[in-house]
Amino acid sequence: MIADSLGFFIYTFTTIFVVVSPISAVVTFISLTSKMTHENKNEIAKKAVTLACFIALFFAITGSVILNLFSISVDSLRVAGGILLFSIAFDMMHAKISGESITEEEISQSQEREDIWVFPIGLPLLTGPGTISTVIVLMGGTQTIEQKIIILVAIILTFIISLYIFLFSRRIHKLIGYNGMLVFTRLMGLLLAALAVDLTARGIIDIFKLTI
Repeated sequence: MIADSLGFFIYTFTTIFVVVSPISAVVTFISLTSKMTHENKNEIAKKAVTLACFIALFFAITGSVILNLFSISVDSLRVAGGILLFSIAFDMMHAKISGESITEEEISQSQEREDIWVFPIGLPLLTGPGTISTVIVLMGGTQTIEQKIIILVAIILTFIISLYIFLFSRRIHKLIGYNGMLVFTRLMGLLLAALAVDLTARGIIDIFKLTI
């Protein structure tokens, strides 16, 4: 029982962490906060991660209600989410910022704004459509309260780690370097692509089973 719970936690945490991909967001975060003092940067990081975590938890808890409201099945969201994640993963494998999350134009326009912790950092850089669809699918695919709690814990842990990555973003960038960031982004893109294919395939198979 404990082994099953641990295995499910590892799978859930890995899935959410890969989708959020905070290290891949470090370059963008540094670019947006480059003119800020160390204290202001940290304040932006705390606010943005808190907001992103709240949004992810909100959709994880209310996702099933939203799906029922629009008469959308979890399997349909698996297929749609898988396609969306693959689009994001494709850009990541080419070391580009995904247009599904944030565009270069939006980054440029955000340079002089004071609320960048809301947009674009909190939403959609950290918690975008990919993250939202993923947490809804994970919650919708579980039956027990224990597994749902594990998913919520995995979400919170992901954003705690994201916070520390952003707090030490400049040190991480100096340590890994720009090329290291590109390599990590491509690696996360590959893992995300595999996850996207798995979600899409499971969704299609389950929909097909319901029709026969």
